[in-house]
Amino acid sequence: MKILVPLSKVPDTTAKIAFTNNNTEFDTNNVQFIINPTDEWYALVRAIELVEKNGGSVTVINVGSAENDQFIRKALAIGANDAVRVDAQAKDAFFTASQIADYAKANAYDLVITGKETIDYNGAQIGGMIAEFMDAGYVGLVTRLDIEDGKVSLNREIEGGEEVVEASLPLVVSAQKGMAEQRIPNMRGIMQARTKPLNVIPANGTNAIVNIAAYHLPPTKSGCTYVDAENIGELVRLLHEEAKVI
Repeated sequence: MKILVPLSKVPDTTAKIAFTNNNTEFDTNNVQFIINPTDEWYALVRAIELVEKNGGSVTVINVGSAENDQFIRKALAIGANDAVRVDAQAKDAFFTASQIADYAKANAYDLVITGKETIDYNGAQIGGMIAEFMDAGYVGLVTRLDIEDGKVSLNREIEGGEEVVEASLPLVVSAQKGMAEQRIPNMRGIMQARTKPLNVIPANGTNAIVNIAAYHLPPTKSGCTYVDAENIGELVRLLHEEAKVI
C-alpha cells in the first residue's frame, strides 16, 4: 500500500501575529514555525501505523521552498519512508491541491491522508480539492481509519453523533483528533532521516485563483462586566442592550 501525506508549515500557536506591506503580507520575523498539528499528529502517524500493520510505504509531500526541508526531515524522523517537496510557494488551496494531486496520480498512491485543516487559515479545503483533482472518493473529519483486504472502514463525526463509512481505494481522507496519538521522533529515527530520500520537483503549470487583499487582526476584546448572581434583571438588560444577543 502506498500512502501520501501532505504537510503544511504553519506558525506555532504561541506566535505573535503581525502583518507588513500595508497588511497584505504575513510578517515572519521572530515567528517559530512547525508542522501543522493535524497533519503530523493524526494524518502522518495513522499512515505510519497502517503501513506497520499492512506493509507498504508512507511518503510526505510539501509545497514550499527549501526552508521547509527541516520540517520535512522531522516527518521522516517520525517514520515516513521518503519525502517530496514541490519547489513553489503554496499560493492558495487550489494551487496546492493541484500539485499534490498531480504527484499522487502520477505515482499511483492508494491513499492520501491530510489533516482536517491548517491552524493558520482553517480552510479545510485541501482534502476535498485533492480528491476532485484525482477523481477519487473523499471522506472528511475522520476519527478512525482501518483497512482490511483493500476495504476502508472509517468513523467520522456528524451533528449529534458518529457515522461509519465504508469505502474503496484509491481514497482521500482528512483526519482529526482521535485518528492517532502524537509520536515524538527518537534518536534512531532522527539519524535515519538524514539518509532518507527528499526529492525536489518543479510545480505544474496551475495558477492560483485566490489573492490576498488584506489581513486584519481580530478586534481587541473589551473588559468583562460582572453581575451579581441575584441581579438577573441587570444581566438580561446587559445582554439585550449592550451585547445585543437577546
